[in-house]
Parts: sequence; C-alpha cells; structure tokens
Amino acid sequence: MLTRDDLNAYCASLPQTTHVVQWGGSDVWKVGGKLFAVIGMGGDHPAAVTFKATEMGYEILSDMPGLRPAPYLASRGMKWIQHYDAPGLPDASLKDHIKASYDMVVEKLTKKLRAELGL
Repeated sequence: MLTRDDLNAYCASLPQTTHVVQWGGSDVWKVGGKLFAVIGMGGDHPAAVTFKATEMGYEILSDMPGLRPAPYLASRGMKWIQHYDAPGLPDASLKDHIKASYDMVVEKLTKKLRAELGL
C-alpha cells in the first residue's frame, strides 16, 4: 500500500498542482485552485486518500473493501471516494484514480485558466 509520502510525491508530480496543509493536518492538492485529492482525514489511517470519481466509478468503488464514500464530501452529494484501508485498490489503480480526479478538475477549469497554466 502506498505511504502518505508516496501519495504526496505522486500528486506533486502532476502538472501545475499546488499543496496546502489544512483540515487538521491533511495534505490538500489542487490544480487551478480546485481540489482534486486530500491525503489524510482518515482517522486511524494517516495515508487515507480522497479523490473525485465519475458517477459510475463512485457506484462501483463505494462497495469495495477499504473504500467508502468520502466523509463530508460525499454527504453533500459530491462523488468523492476515500481509500482508507486494505485491501483497497492496487497501487497502480489508485494512482490512475487520482490522475482521473485531476483530469476531471482540469476539464472543468475555464479555457483561459487552462491556457494560463499550460494545460
């Protein structure tokens, strides 16, 4: 299972990301000022990672062991998943979902902002 450092390094490797620590010490990752991943906020699971999912992805992932609708975000009708425990997703698949979350956020940025960021 990826460590918190591994997850942070992966998010940092994506183009034009920004990082802040907030919400009780969570690593919060954004692109264009918009949230795409949160590392932490998992209670006893410090490497819990929360990411945006498609409608279908949300339905499928919500029922998998080690994953759940993201506390707070999902309760507000948003399609966010928290990977918080084993077995969860294989490392490569988890990275794919984080990248998909990043891509969904980039897609929603204005054309002007995407151009400014070179995305």
